Amino acid sequence: MKYVDEFRQVPQARRWAAALKSSCSRDWTIMEVCGGQTHSIVRFGIDAILPGRIRLLHGPGCPVCVTPVERIDAACAIARQPGVILCSFGDMMRVPGSGGSLFTAKSKGADVRLVYSPMDALRVAEENPDRRVVFFAVGFETTAPANAMTVFRAREKGIGNFSLLSSHVLVPPALRALLSDKDCRVNGFLAAGHVCAVMGYEEYGPIAAGFKVPIVVTGFEPMDLLKGISCCVQLLEQGRPVVENQYARAVRKEGNREARKMIELVFQTVDRNWRGIGVIPASGLDLRPEFRDFDALQVFGQPAALPRQKEECRSGLVLQGRIKPDECPFFASRCTPENPMGATMVSSEGACAAYFRYRPPSA
Repeated sequence: MKYVDEFRQVPQARRWAAALKSSCSRDWTIMEVCGGQTHSIVRFGIDAILPGRIRLLHGPGCPVCVTPVERIDAACAIARQPGVILCSFGDMMRVPGSGGSLFTAKSKGADVRLVYSPMDALRVAEENPDRRVVFFAVGFETTAPANAMTVFRAREKGIGNFSLLSSHVLVPPALRALLSDKDCRVNGFLAAGHVCAVMGYEEYGPIAAGFKVPIVVTGFEPMDLLKGISCCVQLLEQGRPVVENQYARAVRKEGNREARKMIELVFQTVDRNWRGIGVIPASGLDLRPEFRDFDALQVFGQPAALPRQKEECRSGLVLQGRIKPDECPFFASRCTPENPMGATMVSSEGACAAYFRYRPPSA
């Protein structure tokens, strides 16, 4: 690839979409599990030019959106403690917990700072040796290597006032959970190219074979997605539940070995509660015991659970692909980016945010 324009050519995209019409012998439902892919699909109207027999569903591809309420509550409780600086990426700042968001905590005096990388948070810790600095680590496997390296460097440099509040989640267990649901309507998946660039796609083979669904590793540009969808449809029509790599320019089967080694050195898999979905076994990453001195929940303790109000938000159904954002009765009325009911309207990768931005009700 030389220029991004190569992957946004309208005539070429329409030709691929037209070719799909003649290749479909029945209805197929395909789910992407990546917020970046969701935004590209909605922004460029990819689903609108597909033949009617192909239906796209948006899965739990936004790690901010699936961060459980209790982790947000823990981040807010830690931020409110004296002498603490809590650092976070911007898309976590407005996600609601039981008692408000990190912005709420900041408005009440907590020292909450927006950073662009975990190493920025480590630098804050170095510059403030008399303060305790916590980085709120959220993301799929994509951001895990940088967060693992930051903890490793903190131990290496003896920066004892730094800790990590981990809310990492993993994609393959989520696919298994979705496919295990008796109401699952998904026939095939588009796997996130950036996750596979780190982890490879060997883990997806047993899922494809065990659940009889093809999985296609796909990029983020319109032509990447159309080619990924075309490949998935072809595999479905042939009855071949295998893994294919459409994103070969960025993804190798084994992924990035050095990044994987760093993740395995610092993190261990744990059961994780996914917002709107529930607990998925072995779907999260927490620090290994040998790095427990840098685990914020070990340093500060587990905050007391706050009373939970009944949630009206339908984001859980959106994350599971059971409804689309504009099928929610609260979409763009009671729920907007300025007054969000749930994380899928807050995050820059959330499906509801994508629909609100690119397909507002007045459009």
